[in-house]
Amino acid sequence: MRLAYGPCSRRLLLLLSAACVALMLLSPTAAASPPDDRPASIEVSFTGVDGVRLNGTVLSPTAGGRDRPALVMVPGAGPGGRSELRAAAESYARHGIVTLIYDKRTTGYSTLHRDYSLLAEDALAALRLLRDRPGVDRARTGMWGLSEGAWAVSLAASRSAEVSFVITAGAVGMEPARQQAWAYGEYLAHAGVSGSLPRTMQGPFTRHLVGGGLFPEADYDPVPAWQRVRQPVLAEWGTLDREAAPQESSRIIARALNRGGNRRYTIRFVPDVRHNLNATRDHGFDRISRLPSDYADFEASWVERLSLGLPPRSIDPAPHQQRKTRALPSPVWYDAGRVQLAALCILAIGFAGYPLCALVRRVGTGPRRRVPSLRAARWLSGTGLAVLVGMPVYLLFLALTAAGVTGPVLLGRTLPWLALQLLSVAAVGATAWTGVSWWHGPGRAGRAERVRFGLLFAAGLVFVPWGIYWGLLVP
Repeated sequence: MRLAYGPCSRRLLLLLSAACVALMLLSPTAAASPPDDRPASIEVSFTGVDGVRLNGTVLSPTAGGRDRPALVMVPGAGPGGRSELRAAAESYARHGIVTLIYDKRTTGYSTLHRDYSLLAEDALAALRLLRDRPGVDRARTGMWGLSEGAWAVSLAASRSAEVSFVITAGAVGMEPARQQAWAYGEYLAHAGVSGSLPRTMQGPFTRHLVGGGLFPEADYDPVPAWQRVRQPVLAEWGTLDREAAPQESSRIIARALNRGGNRRYTIRFVPDVRHNLNATRDHGFDRISRLPSDYADFEASWVERLSLGLPPRSIDPAPHQQRKTRALPSPVWYDAGRVQLAALCILAIGFAGYPLCALVRRVGTGPRRRVPSLRAARWLSGTGLAVLVGMPVYLLFLALTAAGVTGPVLLGRTLPWLALQLLSVAAVGATAWTGVSWWHGPGRAGRAERVRFGLLFAAGLVFVPWGIYWGLLVP
């Protein structure tokens, strides 16, 4: 049966509809905005062991009512501030853990100087501040350390029973120099680089960084500190960690804990995340900042279980590690810094002295003679100087970017390295050309010119073994 509505009925329906909408808008449920799960934030400061003032932020769950577990977060290598850990700290706070992040010291810490003992004392000072805050469960105050920060928190835990538990992300179990050499190889191989450049980065270059004091704490051994850790430990690595050699590092740390009598640890490998447990779009070789959706779920549950009893020992199967780390080879006589410095002096004097002498000769007023092998000498001087300056600059650039920026690759070589190798071959050819030209016409030059060409030719001869040593004259 069909119902018919008149004008009055339609007006009544419109009024009723408007009233329903108004009631919905004015009702408490409808008017409430989506819940804000951002944690409460407060700025704090504390004093490090040597009087350095450090600034930080405490992030707390918004819901109160009981004392919460707490965590001091220690970042990885570099001068990064607390902002780098802000997203991770907020995630922990949303999971019910009071979290303190702070700016790393700049006094006593730099690119060329590290002191993990000092960083450990800073972390302990931060922990004491956190333990004294209202709403913090003093019996459940621990530390979280990323990469280099894992060395600091393991030292801190080995020194103080105030550290209730330890969580690490991307902890390294071997010496920093060995780990970094391995990481160079991983990133270069991922970029398609093969041949002499990876060998140079992992061998001579790393060894001279260490010998020259440009690699701070290169020989630090984290094992003794781990052997003294008695607190529960949750050690995590991403299955796509390309920096910490996770298979080897996890075994080393587990062995150290066992040797020290600590059976309260969990070794966990987090699927599909990179070194810092962040998401990745390039199999762990990128450095984007994006947390997985379930970040801190497992960790918060693990911390909560601490109050119910000691967590049982648990070890996840380690992911396959295609390349093993290798200790830096023992130096031989030509690795010595004095030998390399002497070679550099000969090369610099020979290659740079030639054009400088020509400039002095050109502005002078004395008699000028025609000299032999002028074109060959120019080639030798130019190519030799280009390699002498370009090679260390390029290797240092790779070191500063952790070999993560290589650019285009051709024939298994990065374009800068290929250019350096071609220039090196040209320098060897120019050395032979200069020698032949000099042999056929030495009489046309005076004593000063003979010295000048002699130094240049000597530099060319030294360049050959030097270029082989640095991988410039090998495939």
